[in-house]
Amino acid sequence: MRILLNIIWLIFGGLWLALGYFVAGVLMCILIVTIPFGIASFRIGVYALWPFGKTVVDKPTAGVGSLIGNVIWLILAGIWLAIGHIVSAIAMAITIIGIPLAIANLKMIPISLMPLGKDIVDVDRRDIAL
Repeated sequence: MRILLNIIWLIFGGLWLALGYFVAGVLMCILIVTIPFGIASFRIGVYALWPFGKTVVDKPTAGVGSLIGNVIWLILAGIWLAIGHIVSAIAMAITIIGIPLAIANLKMIPISLMPLGKDIVDVDRRDIAL
């Protein structure tokens, strides 16, 4: 079922969302100071391509630096990526088949707003990451 949902996701929105993350990553990598944001954006972009079967967990080593970085990220790219998820969720929720995809879009909003201090792991490996 995960593979089917991932294929439908990829066709009807995942590719565009991932492209948004990749563009944000390239823009963030232009300046040396924002390279960690670019790396986080690329990581989330891969997650946006194939989200079913993955989950987001907090990094236990994340500290104040992640919080400050998340505030900067929120201003530079987070709000725009979250708006993309909201628009995509609304479009996907129009059909019954798209409702699980819309829910997945809404679940991705927190990581699009504050990606630093988070890890993306397989659902099967969640217990290992915690």
